[in-house]
Amino acid sequence: MSTAITFSEYGPPEVLRPTEVTPPQPGPGQVRIKVRAASVNPLDLKIRSGMMAKVAPADFPVTPGVDAAGVVDAVGEGAGAAVGDEVLGATAGGSYSEYALLEHPVAKPAELSWEVAASLVTVGRTAHRVLDQLGVEAGRTLLIHGAAGGVGHIAVQLAVARGITVIGTVGEKDVERITALGATAVRYGDGWAERVKAAAPGGVDFVFDAAGAGVLADSVALTGDADKVITIADMSAQQHGVRFSAGTGGQGGESLPELVQLAAAGKLTVPIWRTYPLAEAAQAHADLEAHRNRGKAVLLP
Repeated sequence: MSTAITFSEYGPPEVLRPTEVTPPQPGPGQVRIKVRAASVNPLDLKIRSGMMAKVAPADFPVTPGVDAAGVVDAVGEGAGAAVGDEVLGATAGGSYSEYALLEHPVAKPAELSWEVAASLVTVGRTAHRVLDQLGVEAGRTLLIHGAAGGVGHIAVQLAVARGITVIGTVGEKDVERITALGATAVRYGDGWAERVKAAAPGGVDFVFDAAGAGVLADSVALTGDADKVITIADMSAQQHGVRFSAGTGGQGGESLPELVQLAAAGKLTVPIWRTYPLAEAAQAHADLEAHRNRGKAVLLP
């Protein structure tokens, strides 16, 4: 037996409880890892609270989490890694656990810490996917809402590296951090659109909304074209004619090896805010819901 964090009803962070479970067995193409780190993502909170119940009803009990890094300890037929390999990736069946299954393991370079390796998966692939979907070219101006968040922080770095002029909306405490990445930081809140216009006198070509803070109408007005705005966080996207980008496959799904190599080379950073023992998953959720974090929260089984 091993320990996993599970919940059997929707609710506050307290519904997350350590549970004794039988370690999963890898099927064809899968590997099982002894988890060394599991990243906590905002989506995990939405699933646990029931916010996603209409879109994807839970089959209780649920082991939350997607991202994990660890050491392969069992393999299925045709698996893409061997016992003893250090790998990372998206899990099948949850990552808040001592053991988890990966279907597409990516080798973890020695230069990456376990915490960064686990934290890169969803935010990195999402940022990469949305930039590809927008089709922003070098020399154009991109506005990123929520530039200091997990996805936004990665998107800023990828866009700057592609020669894109980046403006990022952030809180006052994050202005210096995002400016250091090569973006122009603009404070969010009332009047943000006017501040963006002042920072980009030549106009804004594209908008990537990673915040979901009710900014879509003004974002469409800034670009003059709803097709040039994408959100990953605002469920009212359709009302504004804006694309809602979801999922980890397709565009961005094959980007993880590239992202891993950039991070290993020091060309991509993922800020780690705090680590928690696996048993304190509920506290990690509570901290994220209270917006205490400035960077990724990571569970260490």
